Amino acid sequence: MTDGVSDPGSEGNVPVRDVARGLVFDPAGRLLLIAYEAVRPIDPADPEARTFWFMPGGGLEPGEGHVAACRRELEEEIGVADAPIGPLVAVCDGPFHLFRTPRFARERYFVVRLPDDRIDTRRLAETEDNPVLGTRWWTPDELAATSERIEPAGLAALVRTLADGTLPETPVTLTWHPTAQKG
Repeated sequence: MTDGVSDPGSEGNVPVRDVARGLVFDPAGRLLLIAYEAVRPIDPADPEARTFWFMPGGGLEPGEGHVAACRRELEEEIGVADAPIGPLVAVCDGPFHLFRTPRFARERYFVVRLPDDRIDTRRLAETEDNPVLGTRWWTPDELAATSERIEPAGLAALVRTLADGTLPETPVTLTWHPTAQKG
């Protein structure tokens, strides 16, 4: 829950960060993702490639639960106050090294269905430690077909299931792409 605390299972003794993120859908079933510039190449074969896409959300503040953190982060990043936070549908735990501050991330992902696709990202860049390149609504088919780097791995398959209205019985375990795990 706090930055700067080592996790015995983490690699390289990086700080632990508990994170809540929203799988934010609009009424058309599209998922909102944010493009960031990574601090290191995301593909060893292409040293210039540094763009990756991620869900809105962020770290828990002291004493804050995951749902409250997700709601707060969505207001800060996409300007949606009092977002309807749905069920926990996925988790991803492990070292993550694409942001400026490496961390052992313990991420929890919640379904968020908005009544429309209106968002306000004017404050987004000021809340992030990596350069924000933009936002985009993705259809499940676009996510499945893209060559863009989407974090975490397995997100496209989960989104397709959720867009069809099916919720997993237990949270799905996702993983970071290998280059996101290495410092």
